Amino acid sequence: MTHRTIKGTHDILPEDSVRWQELERVIHDVAASYGYSEIRTPIFENTNLFSRSIGEDTDIVSKEMYSWKDRSGGSLTLRPELTAPVARAYIQHNLGSKSPLQRMYYIGPLFRRERPQKGRQRQFHQFGIETFGSGFPEQDAEIIAVGNTIFSELGLKDISLKLNSLGSSTCRNKYTKALKDYLTPHKDSLSATSQKRLESNPLRILETKNPEEQKLIADAPSITDFWTADDKEHFSTVQNLLNGLNILYELDHQMVRGLDYYTRTTFEFISGNLGAQDAICGGGRYDGLVETLGGKPTPAIGFAAGMERILLSMDIGRDDAKENTVYMINLVESASGQALFIANELRELGCYVIMDTLRRSLKAQLRDANRIGAVKAVIMGEEELKNKTVQIKDLSSGEQEEIVMNDLVKHFTV
Repeated sequence: MTHRTIKGTHDILPEDSVRWQELERVIHDVAASYGYSEIRTPIFENTNLFSRSIGEDTDIVSKEMYSWKDRSGGSLTLRPELTAPVARAYIQHNLGSKSPLQRMYYIGPLFRRERPQKGRQRQFHQFGIETFGSGFPEQDAEIIAVGNTIFSELGLKDISLKLNSLGSSTCRNKYTKALKDYLTPHKDSLSATSQKRLESNPLRILETKNPEEQKLIADAPSITDFWTADDKEHFSTVQNLLNGLNILYELDHQMVRGLDYYTRTTFEFISGNLGAQDAICGGGRYDGLVETLGGKPTPAIGFAAGMERILLSMDIGRDDAKENTVYMINLVESASGQALFIANELRELGCYVIMDTLRRSLKAQLRDANRIGAVKAVIMGEEELKNKTVQIKDLSSGEQEEIVMNDLVKHFTV
């Protein structure tokens, strides 16, 4: 029997890892530049953490979670999202007492049993930003700016930002009732999924991809009619701050986030080259989540971004050569120890040094050096060993020079 990956999972092979590393590097660098610190949570949690936070009637909880009974009798779940675990950690470790404002980010795998498709797997990866403690609009603008900076640093093209506000809980409750009253007479025209959502969470019908349902909701009440004065002022300030940062956005008042805990500002970054599944990042404010999970009332906002989808949009070569990659070629078996020593000396200078350990011919080693994108080759043969020299070959121009072995470090530091 030949073993293969499980449906909806995939290996990240060495040839692909360079792209993942570049993505992770940019995330770490940008997050740190805004004052965010990394948090890492376990990959499984108590099931009720997600059923309480995400909502019992969401597809994630009702259809997609990987859950099982523990030997103790409790139910555990592989995390399908990371905002709830981060909120749980915030409460458990009483982070609010350590600082009134907590800025955190994460990178990690998540698990949902949904139909695999381009950019969406059953084990997938997200990075996200979460902030606890501030309910003010400048925090909303900062969160969006972090995402915008990351995508800009990655060189992503054709990215747009959609922006909306779901208002306060008072606004949301009134709008939910009005939307339900509007849709109920058309119940028979709705899909089975939307009919179920009509009873459990009518707002989620606004996310429908069904063309007939999209026509129907085009004439539905607008959430803007239900904003309180505070909601209007908050959202107006967010827009003004984004304008001041020269961050372009499009208002979309039918955009809601799929999870039940969102309030006020919601947003999505959209990629123009991913087809129907075009959202690469989504987030918003969730001021009631910490209290729902048993903590003190705490305003919070964040976003999560799908890393596989981002990689589909990234224009980074799979085999980009590092400018300081050196290939160490040793043609003398007895000099292996000396070759290893030279390679380590160059690594201490900051070079990436690849050394052949298959004892291949000069021609084979040079071919391998070109394959991996090395810039230079350091060659040591019988004659060089006798004269205590090495040959330095420029692999792009083909030029070659001989230098004294003791001057090798000096050569690479000039």
